[in-house]
Amino acid sequence: MKVIECPRDAMQGIRTFIPTEKKIKYLNRLLKVGFDTLDFGSFVSPKAVPQMADTVEVLAGLETEKNTKLLAIIANTRGAEEASKYKAINFLGFPLSLSETFQQRNTNKSIKEAFETIKTASEIAISTGKTLVVYLSMGFGNPYGDPFSPALTVQFTEKLAKTGIRIISLADTVGVADPKTIKMLFEALIPTYPEIEFGAHFHSNPMNITQKLEAAFSAGCQRFDAAIKGFGGCPMAKDELIGNMPTEKVLSFLQEKKRTANINFAEFNKAYALANEIFP
Repeated sequence: MKVIECPRDAMQGIRTFIPTEKKIKYLNRLLKVGFDTLDFGSFVSPKAVPQMADTVEVLAGLETEKNTKLLAIIANTRGAEEASKYKAINFLGFPLSLSETFQQRNTNKSIKEAFETIKTASEIAISTGKTLVVYLSMGFGNPYGDPFSPALTVQFTEKLAKTGIRIISLADTVGVADPKTIKMLFEALIPTYPEIEFGAHFHSNPMNITQKLEAAFSAGCQRFDAAIKGFGGCPMAKDELIGNMPTEKVLSFLQEKKRTANINFAEFNKAYALANEIFP
């Protein structure tokens, strides 16, 4: 079972700049918890995401000898080239949207162009000993009226599999996924593509967290993205209760399933307390 802590996703929407030294302190505390991966920063334009403008400086201050791996988000080939220069980074994450509207808004490119970027970025990652993780954003629906069906998620997965992508995270970007659809998709995809590691990046309100987790878990998902206290999420959700899946809820759920290997709960509690100094 892999838990991916996502402080980058939690921080990036905060308008007030979080001092670099505070980010480093928080991320180093998270590195002691035992998460499989830390989504720590992004190599995107500072104009697009000002909060992540200090990613290189933050990286320089991290205790990278820990077992937790590091993931950085990219949005184009330039970002892939830049992120791949750093030995400490293990994964590059690229958001591929099933919604044409959101792909344009999020990365300033069409879905067709995004697939081309994925192909090039994957080649860059492989050549530098890294792995590209693709997030299927708006993977359960979108608020724009763009076409969506579970079959479309399957089609995108098939195309990514042919490109050689080996980690795909289904993202419920605006919190619209229902347990039935979640279970159906993971049950269809996991056995069909055994070479691919499928993850769940859920945004949710407090009322349906457990149902979403149960649906994905029971269908065989063994990779969950989360953020302490559920900070972050997508502003397009238009609901202040829709945020990232709270890490503490995910860990509690996995404890019940007896699947929390490698998590140091004493260190997690320290990180949880420190989050109050980072987030408003």
